[in-house]
Amino acid sequence: MKVWFLGTGTSQGIPVIGSTHPVCRSADPHDKRLRVSVWLQWDEYSYVIDCGPDFRQQMLNCGCTRLDGILFTHEHADHTAGLDDIRPFFFRQGHIPVYAHHRVLDSLKRRFDYIFEEENKYPGAPSVNAVEVIAGNPLFLGGKNVIPVRALHGSLEIFGYRIDDFAYLTDVKAMDNEEINKLLGLKVLVVSALREEPHETHFNLREALDFVALVKPEKAYLTHISHLLGFHARVQQNLPDNVFLAYDNLQITI
Repeated sequence: MKVWFLGTGTSQGIPVIGSTHPVCRSADPHDKRLRVSVWLQWDEYSYVIDCGPDFRQQMLNCGCTRLDGILFTHEHADHTAGLDDIRPFFFRQGHIPVYAHHRVLDSLKRRFDYIFEEENKYPGAPSVNAVEVIAGNPLFLGGKNVIPVRALHGSLEIFGYRIDDFAYLTDVKAMDNEEINKLLGLKVLVVSALREEPHETHFNLREALDFVALVKPEKAYLTHISHLLGFHARVQQNLPDNVFLAYDNLQITI
């Protein structure tokens, strides 16, 4: 399985609009981060996890020409606001499957009602096949079991996903032991690490590293990164040997 990090930034991206913070002014391309998302490919299959406001740019950057579905972690705009930009895929392929918690599907139906409309539909609008993700019920996509992993983003229940020996978790603040057990034996864990200072709804760097030490993957990649975490190069120097800061357009094979 190939994993392409489409974006590794937090909700505002880096640079933040109008910011004079040194990280936002950095010339290092590793410090320029679109909103968080990954593109997964195996055999002839192609899926993305989350579809934020930078989705169009990300699809052009990576050269994706086919989309077999979108897995959503939760409904916040930095993870969902690019849904309209599935139109080119829809025009070539037909209805695009989307997989999400029922609460997330309800949110998408309110915000993108024209996409979910079935009568008197605008002819230029895309269409989706909505599939509810249910805790404890694996999805079977492209010949693989996709295991939803429940976590809390503050008080909001969200989903990460495990596929084979890879797992992707973003916007996590807490997880119970039953869900942590679903993550044992990983080759690669991707988990969010917002900044150094504590945050009410996100792992900070220390919490993310403690979580990696608990799960014990062979390798871990940190994502959903704020400019407040610091310069990519400096942060990377102080990480454990098997932990890496992800960056936009990083590609790994598992």
